[in-house]
This record gives sequence, C-alpha cells and structure tokens, in this order.
Amino acid sequence: MNIIPSVNLQDFISGDPDRKQKFIDEIGKAYQEIGFVALKGHFLDDQLVDNLYKEVKNFFDLPLETKRSYEIEGIAGQRGYISFGKESAKGKKEGDLKEFWHFGQYVEDDPERAKEYPANVEVKELPEFNNIGKETYRMLEKTAKYVLRALALFLELEETYFDKYIHNGNSILRPIHYPPILEEPENAVRAAAHGDINLITLLMGAQGRGLQVQNHKGEWIDAIADPDELMINVGDMLSRHTNNKLKSTIHRVVNPPRELWGTSRYSIPFFMHPISEMKLDVLDSCIDENNPKQFDDITAGEFLNERLIELGLKK
Repeated sequence: MNIIPSVNLQDFISGDPDRKQKFIDEIGKAYQEIGFVALKGHFLDDQLVDNLYKEVKNFFDLPLETKRSYEIEGIAGQRGYISFGKESAKGKKEGDLKEFWHFGQYVEDDPERAKEYPANVEVKELPEFNNIGKETYRMLEKTAKYVLRALALFLELEETYFDKYIHNGNSILRPIHYPPILEEPENAVRAAAHGDINLITLLMGAQGRGLQVQNHKGEWIDAIADPDELMINVGDMLSRHTNNKLKSTIHRVVNPPRELWGTSRYSIPFFMHPISEMKLDVLDSCIDENNPKQFDDITAGEFLNERLIELGLKK
C-alpha cells in the first residue's frame, strides 16, 4: 500500500448502521495494512484551527529567554516548553531539529488523578494561547474517543471498551515548531524515524511534504493530508495490546529541499494516552495458533516510563 487511506468520522456517528460498519471496516483494514489514516469529519472547526496556528506562531515567536522561562525542570518535559534539540528518537544521539510545547490533561472530577499529573503551564504573555490550547485538546480528545470506539468494534470488543481508560487519560497536545534550517544538518532531521508510544496519535498540520511513513516493504511513502483532514496513526501501546494486529508504523519528518530551508514548519500532534494503570496485556481475541502472544504484560504507566528514559527526557 503506497497511499494513506482517507476515512470520514461522520460515517461512524451518522446513526446509519451501514455507514458505521463501513467506517469500522475501512479504518480497521488501514491500521492492519499501513497503520495510518487521513480522517475527515472530526470535531475541530476551521476557526479553531486558524486561531490555534495563530497562537502557536505567537508563542514560538516570543524571545528565547521568555520561552525558556516556561521550561520546567524535573517533570521530564511533560508540560510547558521543551527547547530546540532536547528530544531525540530512540537509539539516535542527534537531537531533533524542533522546539515544542506540551498541554496536558485538564482533570475535572478526580482529585487523586489530578495529583498524578503535572499542572498545565500558563503563558502570561498570551492568554488566548492557553484558552485555544485547552479547547483544541478537548476536541481532539473527543475525536480520538470515537476512533477508539470504532477500533473496539473492529477488535470485537464492547464499543466503549476504551472509554474508561482514556477518561482523564495522560494525553498530550504538542504544538511543534521546526525552525528554518540555517546550516547543513549533520545527521539530524526535523524528526528522526520513530514509532509513537501511545494508543493513537492525531496529527494536525500534515499538509505538504515532510511526514513520511514506512510501509511493510520498508519503503518510505509521503503522508500528505488535505487541509480538513487529521492524520491518525496507531501507537506502540495499541500495537502491543492487539498483539500487533493493528500496526504501529515507523514514521519521520524529513528536512525540506534546500530551497525551503528558510521556512518554518508547524505541526500539532495529539498523543492519546490512557490512564497509567491500564493493562496493555495482549487481548485474548488477538492470540491464536498463527499469532502467539508477542509481548509481556505491562501497564501503560510502566511502558511510558521506559520510553521516556529511552528518549532522553527522563534520567
């Protein structure tokens, strides 16, 4: 498969059983074959998206010392600002050519859960950045909930199987700025080849070339979404949980051609994480004589901790 399939979430929530089943079949097949889909019909409206990009640019245009004042020590980069080159892909020593911000969960009805997560960092200079970030987080979380409901049905689980694990989950919204490239990078790319840690990732800003996905033959293919589409991929947690029935695909963001080095790129992934105690043990329905259990039992919290150490964000 050399193109990313496009699906429409409105089919799933239409109330028409045939359209709903069509969506389940299409997204399930895509995640078995390539691990990525382009999704139309999500809950982000155009105005919210426009406002978000404006606020994200406003933030990254702030003086470096102002941005650095929002870089919080001791929380492994889970909230606030993470400066240029801090994060590297698993197994790669060069830092990625990016700076980014983290919005995290807004816990409302669970004081114990609220204590588990670092507080969100408020940018004093840009009140709208905080407000728009929160609204975007909510709409992407809502979109992700319905995608996971479709996948639950595809996996022959009860439709709301994932709901209790993602309510107040440890999800992250990450606006990324890939600044203009000023000199020939040595071995560094905007984002080196990697798989995501989480259940699923919803990516805004995959218009234009840059994001590439590795297919089963090991070939790199361009993943380009229409302006009204989110690119959504399976993460390692969901791949483990389904015994690799749903594929977590290796992907990267390559440097642009030299004539575009002077331009910034922005992308905004939402990493859908469950609550830390969710067991990622392989589902019984995904094990048979041809597909023996491939992964040890582990919780989402333990798995995340392992990966943050590998990424260099945690000591």
